[in-house]
Amino acid sequence: MFKDQRYLHYNAAGFRQDLIAGITVGIVAIPLGMAFAIASGVKPEYGLYTTIIAGLLVALLGGSRYQIAGPTGAFIPILLAIVLQYGYEDLLIAGFLAGILLVIMSFLGVSNLIHFVPRSVTIGFTAGIAVIIFTGQFQNFFGLTGVEKKEFFHESMMEIARHFHTVNTFSILTAAIGLVVIFLLPKIAPKVPLLLIALLVPTICSILFFPGKVETIGTAYGGIPQHFPSFHFPEITLAKLVNLWQPALIIAALGAIESLLSAVVADGMKSKVPKHDSKKELFGQGIANIVTPLFGGIPATGAIARTATNIGSGAVSPISGVVQSLFVLAFLLLFAPYASYIPLAAMAPILMFVAWNMSSRKAFAQIASLRSGDSLVLLTTFLLTIFVNLTIAVEVGILLAALSFLRKMSGSLHIKKSKLTDVEKFKLSPENEFELVKFKISGPLFFGTAKYFEDRYPELLNLEQKTIILDMKNLTAIDATGEAALSAMLDEAGRQNKRLIFKKVPPEKVSLFKRSGLYDKIGEDNFFVL
Repeated sequence: MFKDQRYLHYNAAGFRQDLIAGITVGIVAIPLGMAFAIASGVKPEYGLYTTIIAGLLVALLGGSRYQIAGPTGAFIPILLAIVLQYGYEDLLIAGFLAGILLVIMSFLGVSNLIHFVPRSVTIGFTAGIAVIIFTGQFQNFFGLTGVEKKEFFHESMMEIARHFHTVNTFSILTAAIGLVVIFLLPKIAPKVPLLLIALLVPTICSILFFPGKVETIGTAYGGIPQHFPSFHFPEITLAKLVNLWQPALIIAALGAIESLLSAVVADGMKSKVPKHDSKKELFGQGIANIVTPLFGGIPATGAIARTATNIGSGAVSPISGVVQSLFVLAFLLLFAPYASYIPLAAMAPILMFVAWNMSSRKAFAQIASLRSGDSLVLLTTFLLTIFVNLTIAVEVGILLAALSFLRKMSGSLHIKKSKLTDVEKFKLSPENEFELVKFKISGPLFFGTAKYFEDRYPELLNLEQKTIILDMKNLTAIDATGEAALSAMLDEAGRQNKRLIFKKVPPEKVSLFKRSGLYDKIGEDNFFVL
């Protein structure tokens, strides 16, 4: 099915670059993997398992040279909702089914349809997800206790407000230290791995200056096992398939969008190398999401920030992704017990930082300032993502975008009177040119513009000329509704004993007329080529 061109001209120097890049990305991926898992309502080690397995499989089977896959912030609200409603075991089944759907998508060429998702929709739901991630860290940032995770945003905010009296000043101090590191370190030492240092510094401070005062991974989750998980096939029943097909479809759709968007970003950063293979990329993502749940991992997709870090660190092939996975595996096997000391408050500023970066603030403000149909789509998608769920947000967003497009297209059909040529006069009415009148039809004649055409053609037929030329050289598209409108005009012309001449109809439209029977109704003699 696929031809892999990603290793052409690979050599020892390229391997050295991939080794450095892979280790660099691995350092970034460790805190993110744990943080994303915790934010998704599951244990932190599941994020590491996902980073290892999905990162390895996408690197080997994907369609991009530079793609780094793993748990991402975009999945957090979806996975948390599935965990709260169905539980962790069913999340694994949903991820497994999503992987199957992604593989099917790769064979069906669905990757091309991703480009039809409007930018206002993607920016809207991405910004909404960023808000959910950011506010979702309030509990750990302030060290609140007794807070139950809720599926809906407003319920979560109300739960946090009810328990705000349990605020822990040591948690705030820990999170504040992390924020200071995130703000200052890039200015002082831009090449140092920011997120790892932002995790280590507040962790060390909490251990040295106020041990036992803040909740840690160890106290909350019992620590991280120092071994690779065993294979476990989830129990899939018909009832579970019925319940989980929709969550699986959501995971697959978002995973496809995120992975292909990440691959496109990577193409833009490396313009002189061959572009990614979108079909192969979806295939690799699908296999990764099939295998990862079998070892306890959560759904994964292409991670834009880690992919950009990979390229910025000098990666030249998918080997960097393999190195990243092996590095995280080494961390799991050698240093997992030390992760128990990491305060949850130290994770909060990292996820807030991720949410801030993924919020697309400039693009959001730019589209919102247009005060157009795109602005309405953006804000609707944004608000529905926050207050309802991502599925409804995307469905409504695309529907509104389609309606906005149709409204714009409805004004794109033009019917204008045009000057007769000498050939037309000679061929069609040599004795009396005043019996002729010509109109040019430009634009699409479809269900969105058919009403305009139906309102205009009586005006054309009411003219005194007996022969009416319809110049269709610039007819860009026509559908069944447009054909019905033309047919109705023919019927009315027949009742008024007037002749319709169709000039320069594009060949593909003529073929369409023949298949629908409209060609015979018009009559071969009424098609004029010159």
